[in-house]
Amino acid sequence: MKFMKLRTVASVMLSLLSISAYSQESASDRMMEFDDLATVWDEAMPLGNATIGSLVWQREDKLRISIDRVDLWDLRTHEEFSKDSLSFAWIYESVMNNNYKPVQQRYDFPYNGYPGPSKIPGAGLEVALDKLGEVENVSLNQTDAICTVTWKSGATLECFIHAVEPIGCFVFDGIPEDLDIELVPPVYDKVVEKWMKVQDQSRHSLAMLGYEQGDVVKEGDNKLVYTQKGWGDFSYSVAIKWERKGDKMYGVWSASSSLIDDEASDMVDKAMEDGMKAHKKSHAKWWADFYAKSSISIPDETIEYQYYNEIYKMGSIARENSYPISLQSIWTADNGKLPPWKGDYHHDLNTQLSYWPFYTGNYLTEGYGYLNTLWNQRDKNKEYTKDFFGVEGLNVPGVATLEGSPMGGWCQYSMGPTVSAWLSQHFYLHWKYSQDDDFLKNVGYPYLKDVATFLENFSVVENGVRKLPLSSSPEINDNSIDAWFKSMTNYDLAMMKFAFSAASEMAQKLGLSEEAANWTKVKSELPDYDLDEDGCFTFAKGAPYNSSHRHFSHAMAFHPLGLIDMSQGEESQRIIKATIDKLDKMGPDYWTGYSYSWLANMKARAFDGAGAAEALRIFADCFCLKTGFHANGDQTKSGKSKFTYRPFTLEGNMAYASGVQEMLLQSHTGVVRVFPAIPAEWKDASFKTLRAMGAFLVSAEMVAGKVKQIEVVSEKGGLFRLANPYDKDEVLEFDMHAGESLTLSERDLVLED
Repeated sequence: MKFMKLRTVASVMLSLLSISAYSQESASDRMMEFDDLATVWDEAMPLGNATIGSLVWQREDKLRISIDRVDLWDLRTHEEFSKDSLSFAWIYESVMNNNYKPVQQRYDFPYNGYPGPSKIPGAGLEVALDKLGEVENVSLNQTDAICTVTWKSGATLECFIHAVEPIGCFVFDGIPEDLDIELVPPVYDKVVEKWMKVQDQSRHSLAMLGYEQGDVVKEGDNKLVYTQKGWGDFSYSVAIKWERKGDKMYGVWSASSSLIDDEASDMVDKAMEDGMKAHKKSHAKWWADFYAKSSISIPDETIEYQYYNEIYKMGSIARENSYPISLQSIWTADNGKLPPWKGDYHHDLNTQLSYWPFYTGNYLTEGYGYLNTLWNQRDKNKEYTKDFFGVEGLNVPGVATLEGSPMGGWCQYSMGPTVSAWLSQHFYLHWKYSQDDDFLKNVGYPYLKDVATFLENFSVVENGVRKLPLSSSPEINDNSIDAWFKSMTNYDLAMMKFAFSAASEMAQKLGLSEEAANWTKVKSELPDYDLDEDGCFTFAKGAPYNSSHRHFSHAMAFHPLGLIDMSQGEESQRIIKATIDKLDKMGPDYWTGYSYSWLANMKARAFDGAGAAEALRIFADCFCLKTGFHANGDQTKSGKSKFTYRPFTLEGNMAYASGVQEMLLQSHTGVVRVFPAIPAEWKDASFKTLRAMGAFLVSAEMVAGKVKQIEVVSEKGGLFRLANPYDKDEVLEFDMHAGESLTLSERDLVLED
């Protein structure tokens, strides 16, 4: 590989084009439009701000605005997860003695056997449609996150959830005098079969939670308050307040839980005093600032449209100080049932994939809610680690409540030994992309150190080789005894290698050389990856990837961990190619939508632009519902998967956005590559201020198949290393200062030796 060191000079700063203009239009006028209202909740128009959410749709003969809040949870506990019942040693003995049914009864059964703990819905606002007539148009402008419904009678509704404040706003115009708005709570005291139209994963009606039905109380002429008692001391409230002026009605709603100090009733009073105009102005500003953080423009309309659909969802479900993205986030099922998979936190894939696009997408602030919550729950997680695994350090339940407690399920994954190792990658990535030294010292390395400490303490060394007592690979062999492997799986092995490697790198950066040396030594004791006869990653020794499976857990070392990479030479390239070829050969019979999103990321990392684009199109065309929600199964029934069900979860959507970004910019090796995985037919493409490792903001434009310009801004200073798009073997190096910018034109890049 050739290296060329350059210093930023005036001649290099000359630009042929203004990148600041060409990409921004891609983020504007993103509109979803339909001729009528959706008649099922998971096809509704979604609005949200990561704390509260709503879905605009039609339930029977009513316009309905579903109301949700992120911390509405049934947090009941069960004896199976008490301190005295937690024991990995007991699982180990049961496996060794071939007596596994008691383990399933203790740890697997509670998840589906008990209705709680679970995410629960809030309420809904309803208006009789017969007073308004036939719907003419329903639209969601994703640029300003405002939903508009227009009726042929001339009546309109405009509604939005404020981007920052926990309030929803609505304005009806041109409506009859006798139009009333209702606050309709979920039905907790009986099963309501007529609303359960959508096939999903949940087996439980809300009635199984055993709540006494809450009351809706009218306060004055224009305010309604609903209060619902939940499990234990938990309760929540929903309030709505409105005002009529002629043929207009405008109002606000809010939801609060007993986990916070504020009350919904007080919040709507204040919101009405502040006024709709002020709310709309500050709301629009937040969204404008959000979209200004990055943008893309690509010639494939399907992929670009779905990309911005996902970026809109990101802006709706993630904030610095909110809880992380759960399975459905703030769009809980509004059909009288518990949400699919209880709407919980699945850390065996779902939360991790949900945050993939926040780094390259330049949304570090919004992504910090994930890290902030995990950091705040570490003491609880350390207690769980000590109680269950019997050693010091930090692990996290693979299936968890809002507060980080274990919920059970298939215990190989819901209580697996390397869950925190994958979570720790997000602390590592935040540091690598931000170069925030304070974060590294006070949060990033302390978290990785605790994770590495647990893995060192829990693993055992036999004949000089370090391994886990039992190993697993999500979700291979389901929850049978065969899902526990006595040899190391490539999944657990990759997780451990990453955790020790990242801990060593971070410790070294902090000048903690002894700690860094220890992590390097422990890592060196781990075995090599297992490969099959074709050179492909297996799940474990004797367990090849020889049939279709949705979770590519065997390939973690390649993606997302990057321990094996195309840049490492022919042997690594052969492993990567063989692994992807085997995925293609075995086919997608038992894939879900997120499998296609993940495959797109993998193919982009392997520089296969055509393959990445194909996977993204299949996801968008076959695995998404009306307004873009990932539905797990093939909704077209066209053979893209034998799964045709439709439980909505968000990780496939977010991983999709990451797949697009991987096609446009890669930096995981320390060398930045622009347009590294572009299909041959994509002649014109551009992006603005995507983020590279090292805290570099990169913009680039390609015209007629040639890179015309690259702009770089260095936030923290350092060596910027760029793979020359005109000579992939040449790496250009620029020593940049904090705040310095660099512009390279085509003329600067096409250099003679």
